[in-house]
Amino acid sequence: MTYSALNTRFAQRFQLKTPIALAPMALASGGVLAATCAQAGALGLVGGGYGDLAWTQREYALATTLLKDDASSHARLGCGFITWKLDENAEALDWVLTEKPSAIMLSFGDPRTYAARIQASGAQLICQVQRMDQVPVAIEAGASVIVAQGVEAGGHGANALEGRSTFTLVPEIADYLINHAPNTLLLAAGGISDGRGLAAALMLGADGALIGSRLWATTESLAASGAKAQAVQTTGDGTARSAVFDILRRKNWPTPYDFRAIRNDLHRQLESDIAALRANPDLARADYDAGVKAGDFTRAHATVGESVGLIADIPLAHDLIARITQQAHALLVK
Repeated sequence: MTYSALNTRFAQRFQLKTPIALAPMALASGGVLAATCAQAGALGLVGGGYGDLAWTQREYALATTLLKDDASSHARLGCGFITWKLDENAEALDWVLTEKPSAIMLSFGDPRTYAARIQASGAQLICQVQRMDQVPVAIEAGASVIVAQGVEAGGHGANALEGRSTFTLVPEIADYLINHAPNTLLLAAGGISDGRGLAAALMLGADGALIGSRLWATTESLAASGAKAQAVQTTGDGTARSAVFDILRRKNWPTPYDFRAIRNDLHRQLESDIAALRANPDLARADYDAGVKAGDFTRAHATVGESVGLIADIPLAHDLIARITQQAHALLVK
């Protein structure tokens, strides 16, 4: 069922039943979750993340297999990558393009290097931005869709010095696109976990929403069950954005990006002196690695954003998308 109030330009362009896209979360948005979202009428983006070829092939092929007898849902399948990692090795992107995805989403870097090959494949380019000065670059790359990501988002995003709030970034970019690229669509990302957030995004001028944390906390997500359980018990006060978990995981992220996750015991021990952690990370890394191995999320990280306080259960993704869609529709037609 498609609700008229939610039949946005984004829904129309991608033949969606709801203007929702699954955030391509690295190591969480696997083939089952992406396929389920596509079957539910959303855009399902596999989390190609750091560009690991074997992982991307396995999960994207799984999604394709699950959708092999469902052409309309298969047309809602795509993949997302971290752009600065593609600069090191783009073989996973090149492989996915042979699979004829509906869309490729690029985040955290200059998309122009990859725009021509993506467009030549027939896929539509989605570019995520965190600041106004990144918008013209995305337009120059030929982005069909721009994602405005606020600092509320889980996982990687702009740091506190460079980042923006979803609530102010979305309408500012919406106004810019009206004047400079009216055919470029806009999705809101960061803090959107229910129908209220989706309806608010549309009222702010977006054509839809990219949802990460809430779909991370579903049955089909590849996130660890212990991390999901911790998220259910955490309020919106319980996350932090810093470089701590990137240092512990040996991820050399460029400025101006850092990482939001639940502010657990290990994070609290380390967050007051990031410089010291960078200089001497070995003991903390050993503690973190032991926590991951033991499934101990007082030390291992759970990647969610500020909307974690709205996560009260771990539903099936199909049911969650229906719930969000119905709530947004009810609010928009009041």
